[in-house]
Amino acid sequence: MPGPMGGPGGKKTTEKPKNFKATAKKLIHQYLGKYRIALIIVLIFAVGSTIFTIVGPKILGNATTEIFNGLISKLSGGNGIDFGKIGQISITLLILYLISAVFTFVQNFTMTGISQNLTYQMRNDIIKKINQLPMKYFDTKTNGEVLSIITNDIDTLSFNLSQSITQIITSICTIIGILIMMFSISWQMTLISLIILPIAGILVKNIVGKSQKYFQRQQAYLAEVNGQVEEIYGGLNIVKAFNGEEKVTKEFEKANQELYHSGWKSQFLSGLMFPVMNFISNVGYVGVAVAGGYLAINGTITVGNIQSFIQYNKQFTQPINQIAQISSMLQAMIAAAERIFEFLEEDEEIDMHKGNTKIETLKGNVTFDHVKFSYDGETPIIKDFNAQIQEGQKIAIVGPTGAGKTTMVKLLMRFYDVAEGAILIDGHNIKDFDRGELRKMFGMVLQDTWLFGGTVKDNIKYGKEEATDDQVIEAAKAAHVHHFIKTLPQGYNSMINEESSNISAGQKQLMTIARVILADPKVLILDEATSSIDTRTEIQIQSAMDNLMKGRTSFIIAHRLSTIKNADLILVMNHGDIVEQGKHEELLEKGGFYAELYNSQFEVEEQ
Repeated sequence: MPGPMGGPGGKKTTEKPKNFKATAKKLIHQYLGKYRIALIIVLIFAVGSTIFTIVGPKILGNATTEIFNGLISKLSGGNGIDFGKIGQISITLLILYLISAVFTFVQNFTMTGISQNLTYQMRNDIIKKINQLPMKYFDTKTNGEVLSIITNDIDTLSFNLSQSITQIITSICTIIGILIMMFSISWQMTLISLIILPIAGILVKNIVGKSQKYFQRQQAYLAEVNGQVEEIYGGLNIVKAFNGEEKVTKEFEKANQELYHSGWKSQFLSGLMFPVMNFISNVGYVGVAVAGGYLAINGTITVGNIQSFIQYNKQFTQPINQIAQISSMLQAMIAAAERIFEFLEEDEEIDMHKGNTKIETLKGNVTFDHVKFSYDGETPIIKDFNAQIQEGQKIAIVGPTGAGKTTMVKLLMRFYDVAEGAILIDGHNIKDFDRGELRKMFGMVLQDTWLFGGTVKDNIKYGKEEATDDQVIEAAKAAHVHHFIKTLPQGYNSMINEESSNISAGQKQLMTIARVILADPKVLILDEATSSIDTRTEIQIQSAMDNLMKGRTSFIIAHRLSTIKNADLILVMNHGDIVEQGKHEELLEKGGFYAELYNSQFEVEEQ
């Protein structure tokens, strides 16, 4: 039997919402309001189920009275027990319980449908929202935080919603119904039962007050232990390489010891709840039994009524405990809903497109006109960026870490909007384009490859779903990855997933290049696409990228300066400004910042 604190001897500390009332209203108006008829059905059938269940003990008491009177009659020389009447009572009771079960089934079926439809809609709303949020939102949130909303918070809301609404209805109906039935049997016995409740409440409050602080400590140390385990196993090779096993073991043992002590105390105090409640209930039963026997002797009530009352008395504490549990469930549900609504109400990416310019007519001339940008609105990242790029040119952007190289690419693709100045494509301000339409112009190859779970063919077709198999193969050949794909067990239909250990980082990179080749964009962005690749693979990838860049405006963010010697224009950035620009030989001859970068890198490579 579950303990009074919501589990077999323990519970988790319930998170409280910031604004329970406002969030509850929002949940009702925006989502639950669509299911008014279904909720009315749940209410009617929950009340009906409870009523039929509550009437049962009273009818069963009549059967007990009939048996008792029959025995007394038999001892007095009468007819004895009337089994026909008892049979009628039993059939009536069976029908009532059967109707109650049907009502419960309909109620649970309907409520499950409501909760699942609601969470289905919420998940769709969240996915739509993710695609409408600006990139700056994801700069301030971890992947885990966003994932937790879609999984944990939605699941918490769904489960607690389906459980709490029906339990609230049935618990309230049960308390009211049982009180009515108890008073109908004996007001004196009912008062004895009610006197016990405040005593139990005071004891429970004291135990909860003492155990709560230990539950909070338990949760804190549990999080610490989990964090240590995740950190240790995430970097197990480093731990072993530096002989740190003994140190991490001692740290874990210390945290685990604290978890043990707080866990023991919280579980012990929580475990006291059931025996304390059981003792008080038993005291109540003794009082009820004594009072019932006295009243029965005086002929005020029947023996069957005593049996019915004791049953009601046992059932009376159950809905009270359930309401305490429901309170925690509601708090957790509203806290989860609050986080979901906060996410859904985040500011969306503003699209200010005004013109009807089609990308098909554009050639790929790009102008940066006095571009200024800051991530936080205070610290400038791009101070005054100016550049004129002609269609088909290969532009390299170089500079030290933090110079603003990747930021320029993010501005070009409108992951962020410039604070001042403008970026123009063939004379059109990129703010005049629909973001989705604008991004069709660009193909991007990043340092970190991204392939989703699916076939090789589907991954290559990601930017052009309508592509034919022949086009996919041609793109793979141009990316120098066709031969490798043919060696896979199912060729282009081979599945790619986390367990695809037979596919190297370089081969994955070649597949992403094939994807961009197939998409046939006007402008290419290569963000340090070979910085983590070995020299032999880099030659392959470089050849594939040369095929990719033919006839296209290309922006290359370079880590290894030796790879951009043949660029048409090199933009040298430092502290958010272009400090130099020109071709490789010109910049070396100047002996400026670029020459310093190149020579220092060359010296490091020589060493």
